[in-house]
Amino acid sequence: MKVMHIHFGKEGGAERFFVNLVNALHDRGVEQRMLIRPGRSWRREIEACGPIEEGIFRRISLSRFLLSWRMRRILKEFQPDVIMSWQLRASRFMPDYQKARRISRLGDYPEHLGYYTNVQTLVCITPDIADKVRGLGWTRGVEVIPNFTRAVAAAPMPRTDMQTPADAFVVVGMGRFVKRKGFDTLLRSMVGLEGAYLWLLGDGPERENLVALAKELGIEERVRFPGWQTNAYAYLAAADAFAITSLHEPLGNVCFEGWGAGVPTVSSRAEGPSWVMTDGADALMVDCGDPEGLTAALRRVREDADLRQRLVAGGHDTLTNRFSEEAIASAYLRLFTTGSSAA
Repeated sequence: MKVMHIHFGKEGGAERFFVNLVNALHDRGVEQRMLIRPGRSWRREIEACGPIEEGIFRRISLSRFLLSWRMRRILKEFQPDVIMSWQLRASRFMPDYQKARRISRLGDYPEHLGYYTNVQTLVCITPDIADKVRGLGWTRGVEVIPNFTRAVAAAPMPRTDMQTPADAFVVVGMGRFVKRKGFDTLLRSMVGLEGAYLWLLGDGPERENLVALAKELGIEERVRFPGWQTNAYAYLAAADAFAITSLHEPLGNVCFEGWGAGVPTVSSRAEGPSWVMTDGADALMVDCGDPEGLTAALRRVREDADLRQRLVAGGHDTLTNRFSEEAIASAYLRLFTTGSSAA
């Protein structure tokens, strides 16, 4: 089995799952090549999985034609069985290579189907996204295959490295700093969580606004911005709670990180979390954009040790039974081989 991946993403949950899947396929003997943007912080995490090509795809530029030439050369040499594109720009670059199955993974709701001209099958990470593409008129293959995480219990990083008291209640949030992630709600929730510290991992266009908001709320001394971390598990291991505050979240890999790291999860009722999580069993759920509700949920986690244990155990069970690496990687291998992910 030979798979050619096309991925022009930057930093975020989609990139984390890309790294996870490439490594899972490598462990199962799949021969792979990857075309990615230059300078990715996660490149080293896939270097053992196959040759990596770097390039930038722009809609109208000389680099587009040079990249197309390089792709033709790669296809002639590698002769893949599967070409898999990740996100919109990569799907627009999908070649019309008839010798391979041409698959595009959708991690979000598309506005239109114009990017997928040369794609045979769309892999949607939730049933809602699959319904959306069918509603837009897609008549080719549709498969629903969610994410998995490779998060494992890690040694906690010393809290002194984050200028955080050893006995403080620590909340971790992480993701790309964009408005839809609702990190402003998370910051506002910390106002009423006396003495608690927030470690907000990530980066993006909203960073300056978030730093300014922490100062405006008077909590800047209890908030840390360590930047984007390719391996966040040491931070999670040192935390007491993991918060997902997205206003819109189809099914980000972030949904599984707290469970995989063995940390209690509190989440907004965005699309993806509402599909995978059960309130009170494996997470505490709150309304999107509700800082008071988030404060109350985090306070419950801080004050109730039995609740913390139940949420951790429930998250582990959900990962094992519904979203394990074995189940998801096997679904992709069936799709690559037969054209269907069904067992």
